[in-house]
Amino acid sequence: MSKRNAFLALVLLVPAPSIGALCAMVIFPDSWPGVLLFGVSKVWLLGLPIAWCTFVDRKPISFSPPKNGGFLIGLLSGLGLSGAILAVYLTVGDSLIDREFLVSKLTSIGLASRGTYICAAAYWILVNSVLEEYVWRWFCVKQCESLLRPTVAIIGSALFFTLHHIVAMRVYFGWTAVLVCAVGVFLGGTIWSAMYIRYRSIWPGYLSHAIVDLCIFAIAASMLF
Repeated sequence: MSKRNAFLALVLLVPAPSIGALCAMVIFPDSWPGVLLFGVSKVWLLGLPIAWCTFVDRKPISFSPPKNGGFLIGLLSGLGLSGAILAVYLTVGDSLIDREFLVSKLTSIGLASRGTYICAAAYWILVNSVLEEYVWRWFCVKQCESLLRPTVAIIGSALFFTLHHIVAMRVYFGWTAVLVCAVGVFLGGTIWSAMYIRYRSIWPGYLSHAIVDLCIFAIAASMLF
């Protein structure tokens, strides 16, 4: 894999989710252009790695089998990150989060129904977390490795992973909460990127990621219901 190709892949990949989130949540909120552009960004984000692997790198697509283990680390890191998130929420959550505003935003997008909320949580935990590991660990980390030393590649990929979360979180939180949450997202991205480099599979990182998402949805449910 050439450095030129890796750089181009990152240029094409990294801005897509931020552009999609900006269009859907800020520029064209609650409108069909926002929904359309968000959908296009999702298709691009998911399709680019497969197309790039097939037509540029010319390598077979893999389901990232966990041949080297790593699930214990995935479990422990997921529980550790979730514990840290819960501790921050219980100690300073009230000062960081405007509960009424957050609940109104979640209600406005249809999550006030328990059934809908459970379906959304299930999608995010069981599907979206896998897709994020596929994009940001399997594809992004590999491109960063072609350009940078492993340690720097881990940090760079975690930073790229954090960017679009900042755009989305700003819709729901003030800047102080966004910055605190962004540190958490960056820390998670760093751990999961390091796990991918160590175990060469997205699945240990997915286990950790899913546990963290479960914790976040449980906290949001406690505020919403």
